[in-house]
Amino acid sequence: MTGTGGGASNAANESARAAGTGPVPAPGLEIVSPGPSATVQDLGRPGWAGIGVGASGAADRGALRLANRLLGNAENDAAVEVTLGGFTAWACRDLVVAVTGAPCPVTIGHRGGAVNTVLRLRAGERLRLGTPARGLRSYVAVRGGLAVSRVLGSASTDVLSGLGPDPLRAGTVLDVGPAPGPLPSIGFAPVPLPEPDELVLRAVPGPRADWFEPDALETLLTRPYMVSAESNRVGIRLDGPELTRASADELPSEAMVPGALQVPPSSRPTLFLADHPVTGGYPVIAVVVAADVDRAAQARPGMRLRFTHAPPR
Repeated sequence: MTGTGGGASNAANESARAAGTGPVPAPGLEIVSPGPSATVQDLGRPGWAGIGVGASGAADRGALRLANRLLGNAENDAAVEVTLGGFTAWACRDLVVAVTGAPCPVTIGHRGGAVNTVLRLRAGERLRLGTPARGLRSYVAVRGGLAVSRVLGSASTDVLSGLGPDPLRAGTVLDVGPAPGPLPSIGFAPVPLPEPDELVLRAVPGPRADWFEPDALETLLTRPYMVSAESNRVGIRLDGPELTRASADELPSEAMVPGALQVPPSSRPTLFLADHPVTGGYPVIAVVVAADVDRAAQARPGMRLRFTHAPPR
């Protein structure tokens, strides 16, 4: 799995390689175990919805940005998104890495590591991520960024459309680009822990709130829902009170956005995440504000979600 990494620094290196000059990527990490799911993600490929291609990208964009900032990478450089831990990779050479997102046990060789800090991984050592006690998705960034093939300008794996690199598996070797410059002077970022039991997300009424009974929006914004096991990067299926429609009309397909709460015939909402479809034919009763979509991406099955009115801006 080779090619170009994300970010302006790696784009410049790509031009240099095309001209036959400048540093080239080299093997950096070999996947020993991807855990339940691990994919390559950057900040996605926005701007292609007109041809039916979703933006995709990291489910928790803030966590990806933080990992890259700790390492001095461009914020759009590609990293590994790990779902529920269980990830192990072998260092093909000396590397500098950072783990952010869901806080999980980190082991480097035979010594412990920490999340949200700069970690040094010597050639031949293994990086292991245990199961996070809170949250769902962790991010492993490498100084220099992952140099993988890009589709429509992005290295992100879109699990709905199949665009981008294949999901990671044992034996996959990830190339890493050259270091972008000096490391930042700060090597640790204090980050609040994810909520352990209940997550409260701010939402605004959706474009089709009037397709529901008058009390449906109040129900959504006052009653708890549970994250079901049928959730992934496309969206979170929620169990809880039914949201009854007032209209039985068919809705023409219309554009969808991350954070949309679409209500299918089950009358229970689905909260769309990074790999959501570009269009949908079920009404959207509300939309979670963009700043809270990252937090929603850390909600694990069995967690309680509540929605509340977003204050006026």
